[in-house]
Amino acid sequence: MTGVAQAAEVPGVDVSDWTGDVDWGTVTSGGGKFAFVHATEGTNYRNPRFDAQYGGAATAGLIRGAYHFAQPHESDGTAQADYFLQNGGNWVSDSQTLPGVLDIEDNPYKDKNGKNNCYDLSVEDMVTWIKDFTKRYQDATGRYAIIYTTTSWWQTCTGNSDKFKSNPLWLARWGTEPGELPKSWKKQTFWQSADKGPLVGGGNSFNGSESQLASLVNPPAMVKVSGQAANRKTYKVTISVSGPHSVQDVKISGRAFGGQRVVRAPGCKVSGTAVSCRIEKLSRGQKKTFTFTTRPSKTRGTVGMYVTVGSVKLTLKAR
Repeated sequence: MTGVAQAAEVPGVDVSDWTGDVDWGTVTSGGGKFAFVHATEGTNYRNPRFDAQYGGAATAGLIRGAYHFAQPHESDGTAQADYFLQNGGNWVSDSQTLPGVLDIEDNPYKDKNGKNNCYDLSVEDMVTWIKDFTKRYQDATGRYAIIYTTTSWWQTCTGNSDKFKSNPLWLARWGTEPGELPKSWKKQTFWQSADKGPLVGGGNSFNGSESQLASLVNPPAMVKVSGQAANRKTYKVTISVSGPHSVQDVKISGRAFGGQRVVRAPGCKVSGTAVSCRIEKLSRGQKKTFTFTTRPSKTRGTVGMYVTVGSVKLTLKAR
């Protein structure tokens, strides 16, 4: 047998201004592979050590990501996402940067701001706040923000919302087991098991292998394919890019069935029942829709088109 076995969990750390100056060489020599660095809070605080900590982690060869400590009573989620993006939380495709983190948990400033653990927001308002933050982050970067939280806070303050399944979970629970998870998730992606870990700052682990961590850092392009039969003569196929990367040379092929021919397909080649199209490049956030017009040979019965886009196969039917 050849190859190197990888651990089921990958160790890492989280740091903030409170951690002070970090000896990143000690982290790497101790087996640490990633680091989360506190970047911002609300819309008026930026960790004064952020550049040194974030840059130091990268220089040491660690995968690193930034996190934003939410203050949902101060301003809306969109505004705080923008502040985070502008002050260290932006994602770049450098094979070293994790998606940004929304840290949302018990209000630690109750004595100062007079708010409860949920910052005096209702369940509905809190879910809306989180949606606004994560949507703004995804729109700006093409990445789903990681959500750091505790199960108890999520159950109480979001009503145990299940609306955030696409966002990786960084679970905070100090102990030997992750325990019960919030309803949106079936597994944690990261787990903070100690506020003071064996390396520096908080003790964390990634729930997977090093290669899986690398895939989270720099995922492949994500393409969504959808189609519909508008009627017996008109079929539409839409290709969109939802991930962080552009895609190139996308090939679309289709074939009509049910005794009909393709008579029109703007931007494509048509030959009898067959049609073929090609997209040279499609950037993040862009989409392209193709419309195929057919001429049925009969007025009744099922007709349609088989369409293939990469590994995706669609069957569009009409009666």
